[in-house]
Amino acid sequence: MREFSAVVLAGGRGSRMGRSKADLPFHGKTLLERIVAELAAAFDDIVVVAHPRGLHPDLQLPHARIIKDDREYEGPLPALARGLGAIRGDAAFACSCDMALVDSRVARALCAMLEEYDAVVPQVAGILQPLHAVYRKRCAAAIDAMVARGKSRLREIVDSVPARRVEEEALRKLDPELTSLFNVNTPGDYQRALRMAAR
Repeated sequence: MREFSAVVLAGGRGSRMGRSKADLPFHGKTLLERIVAELAAAFDDIVVVAHPRGLHPDLQLPHARIIKDDREYEGPLPALARGLGAIRGDAAFACSCDMALVDSRVARALCAMLEEYDAVVPQVAGILQPLHAVYRKRCAAAIDAMVARGKSRLREIVDSVPARRVEEEALRKLDPELTSLFNVNTPGDYQRALRMAAR
């Protein structure tokens, strides 16, 4: 998998959580530290896209390179384009820093599905999951064009590049409970993720 990198978006506001998600405590690490450590099992090159002010100084991320958004809270489209522009590989698995239970094996399997496509995007209950997906580096230009057209929804990328949608049935063969795609958006989600990780 050396041709693949990983990108983690960590510049969000965390408004529903009421604080930054990246440095939430998570079983002896922070949420971001746990995600980066898990992805390091599958990817030699990991890029974290952070807020312009950077990350909490106590975060330990020896496996990652940190780059910063140009402006704060621009949304995931510019952040993903910036991350893809910085990767060393031809393509990257991309996720957000609230994917508490991301699984490197699932990420690897999605990368293997890229083939001739420019993106591999899971779909659960009919809803695309563009922040647990795979993108070629050249998707950065397509994302920049989307932003220039006033687009802000990352899910619309499947209409802008040759994208393979991975349906829920296929995903459950890799991850029966779909835990790798679980988002921590609220304090309730956070407590649930802690319980799931403990199991």
